[in-house]
This record gives sequence, structure tokens and C-alpha cells, in this order.
Amino acid sequence: MHSFCKGSKGRSSGFDEIDSGRTLSRACVDAQNNLISIEQSLFTNIGAFLPALPSLQQLRYLIALSEESHFGRAAEKCFITQSTLSASLRDLEGTLDATLVERDRRHVAFTPIGDAVVQRGRELVAQANDLVELCASARNPLTGGFRLGVIPTIAPFVLLDSLARLRAQYPKLRLVLREDLTAVCVERLIASQLDAALIALPFELPSALETTALFDDEFLFVTADDKLGGASAPLPIEKIDADALLLLEDGHCLRDHALAACGIRQPSADRNIAATSLITLIHMVQSGLGNTLLPELAIAGGVLSGTSLYTRRFTPRGPARTIALAYRKTSARKQEIAELGKVFARSKGFTGAARARTVRKARVGAV
Repeated sequence: MHSFCKGSKGRSSGFDEIDSGRTLSRACVDAQNNLISIEQSLFTNIGAFLPALPSLQQLRYLIALSEESHFGRAAEKCFITQSTLSASLRDLEGTLDATLVERDRRHVAFTPIGDAVVQRGRELVAQANDLVELCASARNPLTGGFRLGVIPTIAPFVLLDSLARLRAQYPKLRLVLREDLTAVCVERLIASQLDAALIALPFELPSALETTALFDDEFLFVTADDKLGGASAPLPIEKIDADALLLLEDGHCLRDHALAACGIRQPSADRNIAATSLITLIHMVQSGLGNTLLPELAIAGGVLSGTSLYTRRFTPRGPARTIALAYRKTSARKQEIAELGKVFARSKGFTGAARARTVRKARVGAV
């Protein structure tokens, strides 16, 4: 009996050790489960504190409404229904906890914070597009679409030769051209509606853009007056009569470039004569209404062909505008833009010798 009890006691001690082990193991599992639960709760709580973000699609819809100032037209532009557009913008306002648009049956008005969101939204959408283009251009540079803006006082004298070169060197490049005033090209660059723009400097650009200068384009004096234009010697800039000067109308940067480059004051306001295009300007000079200043690029491109106008260089030589490519600082296509710039710079119209020969022949029948 004694030995049995002793054995039973020892056996009982062994079971106690097994039970203790099981208890410890169960405690470890419970602790691990508790840690997992704590981690899940932690991440859930962190997510609850992270702000909700607007989608790029919502920002695109808001930008479209800003551009169209009409829900129906904005919806058509985005290829969605008006109800979908309205619902998406309400969701956007809920996400941002701000009223962006004041609505009624007849009018759409953006609040101050709405205008600010549109401006920042354009930048964000442009950067997202640049991200996509970064990958696309890395795979196949200068292939597919490239949207290029060109101002009217450059386009007719550059594109013919440049496009032929581009087709030969980059046959898979599909260049989409848009001719417009500098201010419009700049707006489209900011909105990521253009990849680059061929413009003339100086021009005050937003900080989001940068430029690559290609060459200087010298200004020449153009007149129908044989006494003033027939001399072979360069014309002193101070001899120009500002009140007899014909220029393009306000909005064309060539007007400001010509005056600034030559240091000439604005013509008198009461002499309200201005042209809407280079062709009109040349016809006005041909008819004897006054004189003008034209860039050498345009003259070399044959803009005076068929006229009897005279051209004279200035002394001291040097008044010029700078032809440049403008693009977004965040653009993923900078290397492609640099290659395009090389093609433009090598075009026939840009070479100094070719320009000089054409300028000398600009006046048909000149003695």
C-alpha cells in the first residue's frame, strides 16, 4: 500500500508536468494570437487616421467643369453622363470636406478653394501623365504621339523642312501640331495638353516650365521707302520713327519682342493701326502705311517674296528674339525634346548661311 501510494504519487507528478507543458504551450498560442490581433487593430486604427485622397478621375472631371463652365458640356467632354459627373464631384467635395462649386440651374461658379483645387489638380494630373510617358518613352523613344505647340510667327517658316527631317529620322513618331499664341501654348503645357512648345523668348513663363534655347533670330527693318531702305549700310536703331512703325496687334509676342529687342518705345496710342497676321502686316507696309520689323527667320522663309519691299540690318547688330522649346520641369520626355531641338536647329531655315542668302534675295527685282 505504501509502495502503491508512492508510485501513484510519482505518476501523478509526471502528469502534472505534462499538464504544465500543455498549459504553457496554450499560453504561447494565446499570446501570439493576441499579438496578431493587436497588429491588425493597430493597422486598422492607423488607416482610420489617414486622410482619404481624391482620384485622378475626379480631378479630371473637376478640371473639365472649370474649362467648360457647364455640367452638360463638361460631361460630354469626359464621355460620361451629367449625373455621373455631378455624383463624382459631390464625392470629391465629400472627400476634401470642402465646397468646390456653387451650383444652380443656370450658373456654375467655383469657390476660391475650388479654383485652388483646380490649379493643383492640373499639376497632379500632368505629373501622373508624365509618369506614364516616362515608362513609354523609356521603352520606345520618339515613337507614337508627341503633342507640339508652335506660335504663328515660327510655324510657317520651320515646319516644312523640319517635318521632313523628322519623318526620315523617326518614322514611327506621330507629331500632333497645334498652332496658337504663346499664352495659349503655355496654358496647354501646364494642363499637360502639350508635350512641348516652340516659342520665342523673352516671355514670362510659370515656374513649372523650363526652356531649351535653340538659336537667336535677328530682327530686320522692312520698308517700302526706297530712300530709307535702299541704302546698303546698316540702319542705326535710333533712326527708327516709332510712330511710323506698324506691328502686330496686342497678344502677339512678336510685337513685344520687336520693341524690346530694338529698345523702341510703344507707338502712339492714337495711331491705332495693327495687323492680325504677318501677311496683313506686309500688305500694309507694301501699301505705304508705314514700316515694320520682321524676324530674319520669316524673311528667309520667303514671307517677302513677290513684294518690292526693302530690308536693312541694324547697327549695332544684334536685336533678336530667342527661339526655344518650352516644356514642363517634370516632363519625362526631356531627352526626346532635346532630340527634337537638334532637328529644328539643323533645319534649312535655321542655318545662318541659308538665311543670309535668302534675305539678300528677299526683294524681288531689287537693284
